[in-house]
Amino acid sequence: MTLRVEIAKRLPEFELDVTLAAESAPVAILGPSGAGKSMLLRCIAGIERPDRGRITLGERVLFDSERHIQIPARTRRIGMLFQGDSLFPHRTVAENVSFGLHALPPAERAARAANWIARTHIQGLEHRTPRELSGGEHQRVALARALATEPDALLLDEPLTALDTHLRSRVEAQLQDTFSTFRRPLLLVTHNIEEAYRLGDKLLLLDRGRVIAFGAKEDIFQRPPTLVAAQLTGCKNFSRAKRVGENEIEAVDWECRLRVSSTAVSGSRTIQYAGIRAHHIEFGGVDFDEKAQSGDAAANILPCLPVRVSETPFRVTLYLRLDQAPGDSAPHHLQAEVYKEKWQKFRDRPLPWRVRLAPERLLLMPE
Repeated sequence: MTLRVEIAKRLPEFELDVTLAAESAPVAILGPSGAGKSMLLRCIAGIERPDRGRITLGERVLFDSERHIQIPARTRRIGMLFQGDSLFPHRTVAENVSFGLHALPPAERAARAANWIARTHIQGLEHRTPRELSGGEHQRVALARALATEPDALLLDEPLTALDTHLRSRVEAQLQDTFSTFRRPLLLVTHNIEEAYRLGDKLLLLDRGRVIAFGAKEDIFQRPPTLVAAQLTGCKNFSRAKRVGENEIEAVDWECRLRVSSTAVSGSRTIQYAGIRAHHIEFGGVDFDEKAQSGDAAANILPCLPVRVSETPFRVTLYLRLDQAPGDSAPHHLQAEVYKEKWQKFRDRPLPWRVRLAPERLLLMPE
């Protein structure tokens, strides 16, 4: 079954204009706050009406502006779990889960609810009311309620946002288990990059109502098509760039020339920016032997000085300045992220350190 969406809706700041097709692979929708992610789900669910376009789910037409079709939300057979989605406060867990099953005989309704209560690991809570549940339990009950109707598609709008770290991990594990068996269209909205990568097979990047990338998550992370796509997928290091040779660019803001992968510059694609992810920066004496490098392995090895260091319990962020003449006012050129075990191996090495920006790790993008 395929969910096909081709809609436009005018919003106060921009127009939401989205085309996508989702099948059995979970699609994570990633974008900044206010990009139109939640509105997209609400249009698919039937809560909001697009200005124009068409939405189909399998053979069923859910919305068609030209044919004046707008199927009500309650009959679209779409399971919904929206941010801040509230359970019915005066109903028990069992009553909440079975709420959408009124058309079934009582015995079948009870069996269906019990099945999803077991599959979402909330047994023993059947007679509790929502005020007696933890945040994680609340979300699992809401998920069970969305799945109990056996929908043809599932929409989740930031289901982990309101949870603390421990509960987030438990509910995310539950979602992963659910996704592995829900072989129908599934859209998950998030603004968390790592969450999108863990839970989605495909990735849709949305910015100010426009789709700027849609495809396999690995492809988009490895080769983001634009600067904005790279930023949305967590790349922190950018420089204006121009091509100066067959496999060479000038990184204007980093004030250096860099060898790049031949596959990255193939074709007529105009290069406007270069980037590298913070965890892809390599350090001499740890990631490579400074004295043993030759050929392509010796490319893009640069001296650097640490400007600032920021630590968390497990990671260290290093703000690096490529070794420049005295008086250069740039606070830093690059941001690197390493685990503390790696940091311990080079933190006391003499300055300047040497870093390598591997040609195959460089991201080359148009404007």
